[in-house]
Amino acid sequence: MAAKKTPKKTPAPATTDTAEAPKPAAKKAVKKAAAKKAPAAPKKAVPKSPATPTAKKTALRPSLDDLARAAYLNYRRRVEQSLPGDSHGDWLEAERQFSGQV
Repeated sequence: MAAKKTPKKTPAPATTDTAEAPKPAAKKAVKKAAAKKAPAAPKKAVPKSPATPTAKKTALRPSLDDLARAAYLNYRRRVEQSLPGDSHGDWLEAERQFSGQV
C-alpha cells in the first residue's frame, strides 16, 4: 500500500500572529469540498426525431450494407447445409428477414 502524501511543513514566520499564515492542507480541502458540492446540470428533454427508433414499429428501410451482410450470411448457411439456390434467392430472403415476413 502506498504511503499517503503529507504537505511539507514550512517554518512559521517570525511574527507572533499565526492566524494570517495560510495552511496549504486547508486550501486543498476547501477546493475538494467545493468541487463535490457543485450541482449537476439538469437534463433537458430531447425531442425525438422521426429517424429515432420508437416503441412503435416504423417502416424504416435497412441499408444496402445490412441487406448485403444478411444475404451473405444466408449464402454461407445455404452452402454449409448443401442447399440448392442462388445469390438472387439469398438477397430476397434477406429482404424478407428485414421486412418481418417469414
